[in-house]
Amino acid sequence: MNLYSVTDVGRKRKINQDYVYVSDKPVGNLPNLFVVADGMGGHNAGDFASSFAVRVVVESVEGDVDYNPIKVIRHAIETANDELLRQAEKSSSMAGMGTTMVAATIVGSYAYVANVGDSRLYVMDSQLHQVTKDHSLVQEMVRLGELREEEARNHPDKNIITRALGAKKGVNIDFFDLKLEPGSQILMCSDGLSNMLTDQEMEEVLSSSESLQKKGEKLIDLANENGGKDNIAVVLIEPFTSEVKVC
Repeated sequence: MNLYSVTDVGRKRKINQDYVYVSDKPVGNLPNLFVVADGMGGHNAGDFASSFAVRVVVESVEGDVDYNPIKVIRHAIETANDELLRQAEKSSSMAGMGTTMVAATIVGSYAYVANVGDSRLYVMDSQLHQVTKDHSLVQEMVRLGELREEEARNHPDKNIITRALGAKKGVNIDFFDLKLEPGSQILMCSDGLSNMLTDQEMEEVLSSSESLQKKGEKLIDLANENGGKDNIAVVLIEPFTSEVKVC
């Protein structure tokens, strides 16, 4: 398995509220674990929310005795949601904080994926395919036929999300499982990447013969060249290789 992960503050923000975790080694009963979180909240609350939620998820997975990957990830994300709410109750400066999250584990030839919010997971085979579905106001409008996909890209309400960890008691999580093929690549990212690049631009980068590190760096550079309006998080995974590169 080859890995590359990176976050970047972008060109408009002063604080990086994106946080990633990658491990190709076992985490508890999961053979590996990959997480991207995009925090929200004033001052340092968003930064805290994303990093804290990911730490809780990892600790929960490490201590879970279940072997079902969906149950393990569900329990971890639910625990992170509960802990974020407890933290917010302790300090007025943390009130209203929250975070998106997309998490994945690869078991054999299958990827098991969970998401809350608008951080995404894509699979690149012959072409790029978005696996997760955004929990955002604009995407709800697209799904209801009230807005065309082309209109959604630059809609002024694009950043309004409808689900997040820390938003309320109980969290609604979407789950996906997919069969991976030889040569598959996985891209996990925050909306700081997906809002700045089209799917075609991402596909062109991932279809090149460059290393994962070069591809990841290129994605960050393009997002910044296109405006860099938000923090950017990227995790790239090649599941079926023998070399390991973690940055």
